Amino acid sequence: MSSEVPSKEAESGEGGIFESLRRMLPKQISSPGPLIPVLRFTGPIGVVTPLRPGLSLSTAALAIQRAFSIRGAKAVAIQVNSPGGSPVQSVLIHNRIRALAKEKELPVYTFAEDVAASGGYILAMAGDEIYADESSIVGSIGVISAGFGFDKLIDKIGVERRVHTAGKNKMTLDPFQPEKSDDVKRIKAIQKDVHEAFINLVKERRGEKLSQTDDSLFTGAFWTGRQAIDLGLVDGLADLRSKMREKFGKDVRTRLVIPERSLFRRRLRGVFANADADWSDAGFSVPSLSDDLISAVEARALWSRFGL
Repeated sequence: MSSEVPSKEAESGEGGIFESLRRMLPKQISSPGPLIPVLRFTGPIGVVTPLRPGLSLSTAALAIQRAFSIRGAKAVAIQVNSPGGSPVQSVLIHNRIRALAKEKELPVYTFAEDVAASGGYILAMAGDEIYADESSIVGSIGVISAGFGFDKLIDKIGVERRVHTAGKNKMTLDPFQPEKSDDVKRIKAIQKDVHEAFINLVKERRGEKLSQTDDSLFTGAFWTGRQAIDLGLVDGLADLRSKMREKFGKDVRTRLVIPERSLFRRRLRGVFANADADWSDAGFSVPSLSDDLISAVEARALWSRFGL
């Protein structure tokens, strides 16, 4: 009979082998802690050109679906840093998140970074709970449209503009014609409908948490994260990591889920040298630098409204 003393691994059998293997794995793989997929929504919403893709459902849908499909996820966290933009795209992204949250039965936590305003606040409201930094800019529950009037300029420099339309209102708010009162009434009526839809969504998502009257809350004003707590627009001050550790324990793991850039977009800049010949022959319009410049100006204008 052998007098050898069994090793600890032998005593523990198969479990000991698995434990040894687990210790050899990187911590993020072997950790048994809860898993939280993280989505990041950054930049203007709906301001899109071929070279400057903004936030839209088409650019965000795949990442959203992947985040809610990760096996073993305990919740989904979303970081928002957006000054707003398209109300339609904001609501489409918001609704997709809410639909998947209900389908997968997962809570959603959103975190405002520098700005979660206008359409950015619509994205933040996709969360069951909203958190911000004390210096975050939150709110701007209103609707804005802006442009320029060049009619006096073209008269001054002697430019004649020739436009032909079918439909008497096709040139509504044309920047090269004097502003018409009927056009202003029409655009204000549209803004009113969009604003009411925004207000209804805020009331639906925030409910009894709201502490101010419509006259002060839905004016388009914006506030710091600390002020937004008192108004009921956010639930507290916290960053993503700290709040997730508080909710799910110190072993919680976060996994950033990012949209995949298409091969077309990755290579787009590299083909501009021969774009005129290659693209026009194929029946495509060439993405213009002017379009991208206009998009950049629009984005800059959105950020600058909040001092950024």
